Amino acid sequence: MKKVLLTFFSLTMILVLAACGNNNTANNAANSAATTAPTEAAAEPSTEPAAEPVTLVIGASPVPHAEILKAIAPLLEAQGITLEIKEFTDYVLPNTQLAEKGLDANFFQHKPYLDDQNAKNGTELVSVTAVHVEPFGAYSKKIKSIDELADGAKVAIPNDATNGGRALILLAKNGLITLKDDTNIASTKADITENPKKLEIIELDAAMLPRQLDEVDLALINTNFALEAGLVPTKDALFIEGTDSPYANLLVARPDNKDSDAIQKLAAALNSAEAKAFIDEKYEGAIIPAF
Repeated sequence: MKKVLLTFFSLTMILVLAACGNNNTANNAANSAATTAPTEAAAEPSTEPAAEPVTLVIGASPVPHAEILKAIAPLLEAQGITLEIKEFTDYVLPNTQLAEKGLDANFFQHKPYLDDQNAKNGTELVSVTAVHVEPFGAYSKKIKSIDELADGAKVAIPNDATNGGRALILLAKNGLITLKDDTNIASTKADITENPKKLEIIELDAAMLPRQLDEVDLALINTNFALEAGLVPTKDALFIEGTDSPYANLLVARPDNKDSDAIQKLAAALNSAEAKAFIDEKYEGAIIPAF
């Protein structure tokens, strides 16, 4: 009888110990899961893409546009954006290459010119932001005052539609000619209604005008080309547009990239306090911030 009781007691203890072992195993597994779960969650990779360096290829006139871009380049480098600046001395290729995606943006033109080029070429380039105004001026190596301009004098103006119209408007506002509408940027020589001095108005490529000052009596020159030629608009121009000129120069992009992070950061840099300080100090009123 004692043997039977001892056997029964032994079996009971084995079953109890087995149950305890199972419970401990379960508890250990649960504890292990509770301990490791947070670690696994923390180890999951972020769904946000890592920031990658970006290079923006920007077409610009050498002066002042490329100079302004170089001045604000450090602001962008701090944000992982490198500017590759391609300089152009004409007003056609920067838009052509931008439309063909050879450039990411350009910086050289005002809105009337942009609108004209879009209409002529079937492009859809868009303004991102206005940066500065370049007052348009009249220059001469032959006379010191507009009162000295002789009858039949040769007057050179840009041969592109909007800048030619802008030059004619400036001539009209200074009493040298009369136009049908002296606010119409699309004015041409055919819109001249009065020319009392019988001025000979010659249309030339805008970039050539500074080099023609020896050949003509008066030339109406875009400020960027005047600056490149060493002219100081605020001192050398016989007359010049006022600071209320509506022809602000623009940062221009395409519809597919105008809202990209890099282009928007470039726009912000061009409208920054650093850009304004550079323009004011470098150009001394010949160029006026538009922001």
